[in-house]
Amino acid sequence: MSRWTRTWFLPKVPDVLGMLARQADVTLQGMRAFTDWAGGDAAKADEVRDLEHQADGVRRELLRSVQEAFTTPLAKEDLYEISVQLDDVINGAKNLVRESDVLDVAPDQHTQDMAALLQLGVERLVEACGQVGTDVGRATRAADEAVKSQRRLERAYRSAMSDLLGQPRLGDVDARQEIYRRLTHISDSVVHVAERIWYVSVKEA
Repeated sequence: MSRWTRTWFLPKVPDVLGMLARQADVTLQGMRAFTDWAGGDAAKADEVRDLEHQADGVRRELLRSVQEAFTTPLAKEDLYEISVQLDDVINGAKNLVRESDVLDVAPDQHTQDMAALLQLGVERLVEACGQVGTDVGRATRAADEAVKSQRRLERAYRSAMSDLLGQPRLGDVDARQEIYRRLTHISDSVVHVAERIWYVSVKEA
């Protein structure tokens, strides 16, 4: 059989795992910019938005490839869920930056602390996404570390909310509460990605 004939009969398998790793990497870049913004660098707001758009483009390419592929190294629904939840992470960061501007609430120390923990969680997700489907042990260990970082964020959130009790201006309290809650929603998305990676790894083991 000629090389041309083999190529004609064998369906092309797109590198969907590579695309997933790329989406995770762009998401991490966005979360690093988000952490800088939370630390007081207001100019990073535009970078967060730009990287969210880039991540969106990678996600669309990945999902299109998953839809068209004859076969994929992971179940299509698993690739879809991991990609969508990753998208929720960077979308949440972009929306929080916008909400902070609308509410005229500058990031405080609590916001910075929680943003740093979100970045840490996504760093572990990048590692997990790079190993899912190839090295179950490394993928699940990284996913575990991502979840642990978000448990620390839960404690940081409770501390932040406790500090609001002594604030005299109710409007400021409400605005801060909204910002803190949005941070926990992003954290939930980080955990969902990690849990899906665990689910995939159990299926593949």
